[in-house]
Amino acid sequence: MSSGKNSFSKKYVLPILYPIKKTFSKAKLWTGIKTGLVKTVMIQPYKGFGNSQEIYLLGRVLRDRGIGISNLEDSRWRNFKKMYKRFMSWEIPNVKVKASFQGLEQEVITDEEGYFEINMKSNTPFEINQPWQEVELTLLDRIVKNQGEVKVVGKVFIPSGNVEYGVISDIDDTIVPTGATRLWEMLKTTFLGNAHTRLPFAGVAEFYKAMEKGTDGIESNPFFYVSSSPWNIYDFLTEFLEVHGIPKGPLMLRDIGLSREQFIAGSHSAHKLLQVEKIFEVEKQLQFILVGDSGQEDPEIYLQAIKDFPGRVKKVFIRHVAPEREKSVQKIAEEMETLGVELLLVKDTIEAAEKALEKGWILQADVGVILKGKEEDGNY
Repeated sequence: MSSGKNSFSKKYVLPILYPIKKTFSKAKLWTGIKTGLVKTVMIQPYKGFGNSQEIYLLGRVLRDRGIGISNLEDSRWRNFKKMYKRFMSWEIPNVKVKASFQGLEQEVITDEEGYFEINMKSNTPFEINQPWQEVELTLLDRIVKNQGEVKVVGKVFIPSGNVEYGVISDIDDTIVPTGATRLWEMLKTTFLGNAHTRLPFAGVAEFYKAMEKGTDGIESNPFFYVSSSPWNIYDFLTEFLEVHGIPKGPLMLRDIGLSREQFIAGSHSAHKLLQVEKIFEVEKQLQFILVGDSGQEDPEIYLQAIKDFPGRVKKVFIRHVAPEREKSVQKIAEEMETLGVELLLVKDTIEAAEKALEKGWILQADVGVILKGKEEDGNY
């Protein structure tokens, strides 16, 4: 769609469609509650992050559809049904959620899609005895009959101890092959697979664990994952990281669907840049290694982040998955170099690990572990 047509649609079509969608969603939820289709509700917290005096956490209030975890032997049909439930969500708008953390409390109201945002700041430093801290989240409104207490614990990562650097990584075609540039391949992979059957690129888990340990051997360097995947598959991606031994960390995803401002989803690059820079703003004491791929716009996004936050990026690794983009990526690399940051276009994980070792960011012993992991995973 041309920019002119897109502008026309947003100006004249969207104001008509959005109220219809909003009315339908409201009627659907009301009917679901009255008929008993919606029997239980849940708070789904997304892992957050913070510093010594601030925490940032997102979450969503939804109908509890009991999706649960996956198993290796799950059929494609079972995987499809679970993914269908994730996307056919029943969001709960305009309800109050209370967050409690180390004597601080904050009440927020969910938006039209059931999302809420917690941003707490303290005048005094928090008591940090471990990196992962718990935030208590409580639903204050009664939604369904016999609801009982709806309470959950959210997790926020607050870097502590000897942190050498942070890592911000893309997911699709950076950690796991998805064919993000090929729509049908991406849809098939997403809807018919599960956390066990989807496999990361060879050696990625070992490389990321090596960076998590850094040079002191302590798993204290934080990881953040920024992706244009929808929040609907948050639990799927969290389980994927856990199943394959990839360091856990906050996932910054995006909302999709019709809203006041958009038809399907917001700009891929605008979303990712916003999330990367949000991490920079909160984790202001850290420098970062950025990891992405050449298939979409990661090089352009990271270049802009470097311009906006000088001195915060140590290195950029870009997995070479789109040969047709090689020249444009190299041009971006030249511009990054003038800003004091090296972009390395790598063909595989081993090349990235060797460069990280050369820079003194990981241990020599871990390179052997990465090589072994790559051989065991296969050459893909």
